[in-house]
Amino acid sequence: MEINFTHKQSAHCENGVVSNLMRFNGFEVSEPMVFGIGSGLLFSYLPFLKVNHAPVVTYRVMPGVIFNRFAKRVGIKVKREKFKSLEKAQERLDQNLKKNNPVGLQVGVYNLGYFPEEYRFHFNAHNMVVYGKKEGTYLISDPVMEDVTSLTEKELEKVRFAKGAFAPKGHIYYPTEFPEKLELKKAIVKGIKHTCKDMTAPIPFVGVKAIRKTAKLIRKWPSKKGVKTANHYLGQIVRMQEEIGTGGGGFRYIYGAFLQEASKVLDNQELSALSKEITQIGDLWRDFAVDASRIYKNRSATEDGYNKVADQLASIADKEEAFFKKLKKAV
Repeated sequence: MEINFTHKQSAHCENGVVSNLMRFNGFEVSEPMVFGIGSGLLFSYLPFLKVNHAPVVTYRVMPGVIFNRFAKRVGIKVKREKFKSLEKAQERLDQNLKKNNPVGLQVGVYNLGYFPEEYRFHFNAHNMVVYGKKEGTYLISDPVMEDVTSLTEKELEKVRFAKGAFAPKGHIYYPTEFPEKLELKKAIVKGIKHTCKDMTAPIPFVGVKAIRKTAKLIRKWPSKKGVKTANHYLGQIVRMQEEIGTGGGGFRYIYGAFLQEASKVLDNQELSALSKEITQIGDLWRDFAVDASRIYKNRSATEDGYNKVADQLASIADKEEAFFKKLKKAV
């Protein structure tokens, strides 16, 4: 059984899954629009949670939240299930495919055989669509891949039940109800306001305050943790920004594309100007990533490399704080 499903490559997995599922159901919604309405943009530093033996740094909201917020704001209902039983998880997947219903799955990256070796590490919040099954092999539309691919029953079972932080537990999801027409204007405004609130939150683990906190910690890591651990932690920040934060610049480029599209829907030229501003901030995140990678790969040309990248982060925090205050006023 193979569903007539159109695969379209995207910059990030969850946005791409939602956009592709919406297209299958007759609604053209771009990846940036899904991300913006779903208030996906964030920065968070979570020292009490470890992935790959380093504190979690994330540039987006928790897995599943983007689709949930997007769905609520445009009037869609989404069905989600997790499983204790491997057999039940496969049975439910097969039932949906027989009903001509492609579904989203949350999976672990480490055992995805079609991923390049350098991208396969213990990260359990990747998303894909399953759109068919032939002779015991599942047909996969992974939005970050150029073309469709496939996994055997055992291979899919392994990634659906990956262990560790954010363990997917066979997580399956798909939209079940739709309005006649998507009303984007109110949804866009709600999405923007929520992101502005998150990024200017008065707590040290979220938003611009978390960026400043991370900058301060980077200065201390070499002396407090040792160079080896400091480099590992720094590498984690960059990996989450440029590999898990696909689309580059910790999702700032995708958010810029959203604001550009939103400016036309709302007929608000100020959003167009702010789109360019957040794209420029994305460039600064990219510069930080390049300089940080030189340090943890032992190619830094400066003796005080940690302080330099910390200065870059502190400057980004100032720019983002000003940006999100302007964005809030713009809507």
